[in-house]
Amino acid sequence: MAPTEVLAVSAIDPEQAEAVWPLSIEAGWNQNVADWRFMLAAGRGFGCRGADGKWQASSLVLPLGQKLAWISMVLVTKERRRFGLGSSLLKRCIAEVRDADAVAGLDATEAGRPIYLKLGFHDLYAISRWHLDRVTDGAVAAPAGIVVRPFVLADLPKLATYDRPLSGMERPTILAHLAVRQPGLAFVAEMASGRLAGFALGREGRFATSLGPVVADSEAIALALIARVTASAPGPFILDVPEAHRGIRAWLESQGAVSPRGYVRMTLGEAKRLDDPSHVFALAGPELG
Repeated sequence: MAPTEVLAVSAIDPEQAEAVWPLSIEAGWNQNVADWRFMLAAGRGFGCRGADGKWQASSLVLPLGQKLAWISMVLVTKERRRFGLGSSLLKRCIAEVRDADAVAGLDATEAGRPIYLKLGFHDLYAISRWHLDRVTDGAVAAPAGIVVRPFVLADLPKLATYDRPLSGMERPTILAHLAVRQPGLAFVAEMASGRLAGFALGREGRFATSLGPVVADSEAIALALIARVTASAPGPFILDVPEAHRGIRAWLESQGAVSPRGYVRMTLGEAKRLDDPSHVFALAGPELG
């Protein structure tokens, strides 16, 4: 197959999760088949197949409410890169979001950011990706009046209600999926009155546990949640933390975590509250928003 051959764009259905997974493996990303299956069911996938029927490229639009949609998983196999296929799929995703009269959001790598800026995206805030092998002595007490406990199904309706005004996203399906998929990684913080004061979710990945989202009233509560999750699983862990949260950074560094790369959260248009990470202490990941 010649690299310049034009490939038709087609939908990627959830049944294709295992077939498209090699694209993220080749890129060295942490997603597993369960991630792909969920994203393709909750969103809209577009990609291109080669003459052999194998997926050569992918992209994804994940709705986060009526006015926001997340673009992710723009992947092109090595042999097809540098011929505009990724850019073509990205523009297809942008057109899908615009047709829905929504704002497009994404997390850009250092290499990808100049491309997105040319397309009209603007920066919201910087994010550090942390790799944490294990927690050695990371216990953190919750603030007075706050109890951190394991998630139970009765908490589920509270999560989306609590999350929406703080994260700027409408993602009840994502939160429910993560909480039910890995309940052993799900914790909530609550006050004596029973009011939710924060939550943390996580999921298994191809080579590490992805910890997030973590949303809380304060950094002290978020840190107690993160410490509780990392104490409940052996690791290694991946956390995407807005750079504004210096207390989280200090704790991660004290546990030997390293941050080999970062992202910039960007949008094409204005999305209410999305530019304020003051209550978002770890993201769900670049693929989930």
